[in-house]
Parts: sequence; structure tokens; C-alpha cells
Amino acid sequence: MTPPLNHLLSGPLRQIVSGLLMASLLIPCVSLAGRIKEVAAIEGVRSNTLTGFGLVIGLDGTGDQTTQMPYTSQSLSNYLQQLGISLPVDALARLQLKNVAAVLVTAQLPAFARPGQTVDVNVSSMGNAKSLKGGMLITTPLKGADGEIYALAQGNLIVAGAGASAGGSKVQINHLSAGRVPNGAQIERTIPTPLLEGASFKLGLEASDFQTARRVAEAINTRFGATTARALDGRTVDVQAPTESNARIAFIAEMEEIQLEASIPAAKVVINSRTGSIVLNQAVTLGPCAIAHGNLSVSISSTPIISQPGPMSGGQTVVREKANIQIKQEPGILIQLPAAPLLADVVRALNALGATPQDLLAILQAIKAAGALNAELEVI
Repeated sequence: MTPPLNHLLSGPLRQIVSGLLMASLLIPCVSLAGRIKEVAAIEGVRSNTLTGFGLVIGLDGTGDQTTQMPYTSQSLSNYLQQLGISLPVDALARLQLKNVAAVLVTAQLPAFARPGQTVDVNVSSMGNAKSLKGGMLITTPLKGADGEIYALAQGNLIVAGAGASAGGSKVQINHLSAGRVPNGAQIERTIPTPLLEGASFKLGLEASDFQTARRVAEAINTRFGATTARALDGRTVDVQAPTESNARIAFIAEMEEIQLEASIPAAKVVINSRTGSIVLNQAVTLGPCAIAHGNLSVSISSTPIISQPGPMSGGQTVVREKANIQIKQEPGILIQLPAAPLLADVVRALNALGATPQDLLAILQAIKAAGALNAELEVI
């Protein structure tokens, strides 16, 4: 008969264990919580994408081959014309610009950005340039979706890579045809935002969920008053706010810091069919089911057979192929999976199958089709 635990513990050790047990009982149950700013954003307060076509100069012979990329030489000619230099048509056709590359420049114009401020830009080669390392982006206007110029980009590129080639051999580290210019674009025009317009503004949730929208509205009403916020749908919450600019900014700053009890998300299983990755969230549950899984392998091998004619027969040597086909099927074991109400139970049940991630892709789809997987399958 096993002696009681108290008899196995010495006096000091028994006091330590008792203290740990009492401490674990006194620790309150902590629920997942977050701030409103982490689940919602104010409509109209967002960044805007800017793009432009430019040239990178100063390359060490790694630029575009202009015979195959005519827009590179044409762009350089247009740039020189702006500087008062005109090239004849025949001279333009003979240009060999190994130190110039045509690039596409992109940037994000943040909300509330003012003229004179700078943002980072990304530069990517559009032609057959071997490398942009060591190059400099010349003045490039960046336009928005409306065709207006909002920033001007220029500066030296930072390319996180290196490469060398000689005698047909080539060694390359990272990507050499794309780079970045820190603070390379200066903002020239602002985009107005509707933040201070009207007596209210709208919060847009990151994900459509009626429970989260209701909790956001309740949290705001608890802090600022019963009629301050109301949920319009599963993704939008209308919030009444002061009309004076300073008071509205203070109101938004305080509202975004309100603690919000996070709701349990919808059960979902995300499957990446290219890499075989499978991700399950905490709401996934599994009903009782039985699974039989076996492996089928087909092996085909070819062996050359040489037919040699007899001496003085006048025949020819013939080479033929002999195919050997083998089919091997491992026996499938019927495994009964119990109901799994927790994520840990689901993981334990799937591990019991001993299947590879690629096999789990088909198994999870079959369990879902049988109605035993209580989750949404999303294939990316």
C-alpha cells in the first residue's frame, strides 16, 4: 500500500509544497484582454500607397542591357531633356547604359503626414539589371491613385546582399535587384482625413465579429456614457465625440486605451497546401470519430537489357528496357478518436495518428466532411 504523500515529505518540504498549493488557489483566473486600439481602427485614418518610375545610376556595370530594355534609354533621354540636354535619335539608339537601371519606386504615405516630412521608399528593378548595389536613385515623383504627385524620392540605395561571378561561376547572397532608401522620399502634399468632421466617427474592427462589436460599444458606453457608442454591424461601431479638435483628440486617446475582454474567435483551421503547414486556434474542437489511414507506394524501376547477336550472324546489338513495377500498400489501422473539447486534446488526438503534415491535410478535410471537426477549414 502506497503511504500518504504527507508521510513522504519532510517538515520543511511539506511547508513549501503547502505554500505553493495555497498560492495557486489564491491566483485569480486571468482572461485574455486587449485594448480597443488593438482590435479596431478609426475609419479614414490610414496610409496611402505611392508609386513611381525612376532610374538608378552609378552602378558598376550591372545595369540594364538597353538593347533589350528600350525604356531605360528613353527614360534617361527624357530626364536629360529636362536638364536642357537633347540627344539625336541615332545617338539614343547607340546608348549602352551599363551603369543605369530602370526601377519601380513604392512608398507608404502615412496618415497626417505633412509637407517636409520624409518616408522610406522601396526600389525594385524592372529590367534585367544584375545588381542595384552601390546605385543612387535620381529624383522620382511618387503619385497616388488619383495621379497627383505627393512625394519626391531620391537617395542612395541600401541593398542587403552581395554577389560575384567569374568564368561561368556565380555566388550570390540575398537579393540584389531590390533595395531601400531610408527617408528617401520627401512629402510635398497632404491628404485630408475626415477625423474632425461631423459629430461622430466610426471604428472599423479588424475582423467581422458581432460579439466583439458589442463589447467595444459596451466598453465605450461604460467609460463615457450610455449613448456614446452603438454597434452598426459586425464590423462598424459609431462613436459620438466632441467636435472641438483638442477635445476630440483627447477623447480618442483615452478611448483607445480602454481595456477590452477578448472574445473567443471562431473555430478555424488554416492549411497551407504548398508547405504543408497546419495552424489551429483555441476554439477548434473534435467530435468522436474513427479513422483508418494507410500508405500506398508505387515504385517503378527500369533496367537496360542488351541483346548481343551471335558471331558471324550479321545481326546488330539491341538495347531494350525492362520495367519493374512494385506496389506496396501498408495496412491501415482503424483508430478511434474520442471527443476533444480542448485544443490540447485535439493535438493529442491528431498526434496519435502518426501521420505526416501532408497526410493530415487530407485527414482533416475528411474529418470535416464527416461532421466531426467543429471548425472552418481555410486553405491558403
